[in-house]
Amino acid sequence: MSQRLIIEAGRTERQYWRDLWRYRELFYFLAWRDLLVRYKQTAVGVLWSLIRPVLTMLALMLVVKFGKLPTGGVPGPLFVFAAMLPWQFFSTALSESGSSLVMNANLVSKIYFPRLVVPASSIMVCFVDFLISAVFLAGLMLFYGFVPPIQICLLPLMFLLALGASLGAGLWVAALMVKYRDFRFIVPFVVQFGVYASPVVLKTSIVPESYGLRFIYSLNPMVGVIDGFRWCLLGGQNTIYWPGFGASVLVVVFLVVTGIWYFRKTERTFADLI
Repeated sequence: MSQRLIIEAGRTERQYWRDLWRYRELFYFLAWRDLLVRYKQTAVGVLWSLIRPVLTMLALMLVVKFGKLPTGGVPGPLFVFAAMLPWQFFSTALSESGSSLVMNANLVSKIYFPRLVVPASSIMVCFVDFLISAVFLAGLMLFYGFVPPIQICLLPLMFLLALGASLGAGLWVAALMVKYRDFRFIVPFVVQFGVYASPVVLKTSIVPESYGLRFIYSLNPMVGVIDGFRWCLLGGQNTIYWPGFGASVLVVVFLVVTGIWYFRKTERTFADLI
């Protein structure tokens, strides 16, 4: 039985979110395509998703060791990699989703579909890298004989927070990059600087509470995410500064809401500008 396509004014606005579900197969296809293309014709294939965070961890370990930074009573590699796990996901997702519309210019400019599918599918590819790195972290815990605390059951909630930060920031960058290609150069700088602006190699407790400095520092949403991961995975002295964590959660919610709003506001111009 043939289907009829009815074109009516304003339909895309009224049924946009329903269309996202209707185009779920395109979402799966784009995610699978990006995963295959990323590691195509590489010598070690998907292991690159593990090599990059491990090499970064080794470099940051030197900072922790020679800077004599506290690690909350846990082995240095566990302390750093527990933070690298969410940070690598966020930084990769921000870069991939931010450039996703420009990279799929031919698709965006020729056919209709909810454009939100494109950056969302690129984040799914980063989720595969996250899972591979998580397996390595589990092996690292076994190597050190480290037993995670009971609050590890809350880890999925912390990942949802990391996902929200990645999606919200990624939607902003994706929409802005269509019009301002300068963001191709800004995003790598932000990612590189963000490693040191986030508590990847240090504990948030190092930041003094006087004058509200620690609370202001926590307005960086990745501060709450990283502290949450360390608290869930390592426990012990790796506690959460709850006022700052609440601030990080609010910033993530703000990013998601405003990111979707701005993306939807500018979406109708993508085909013309791209």
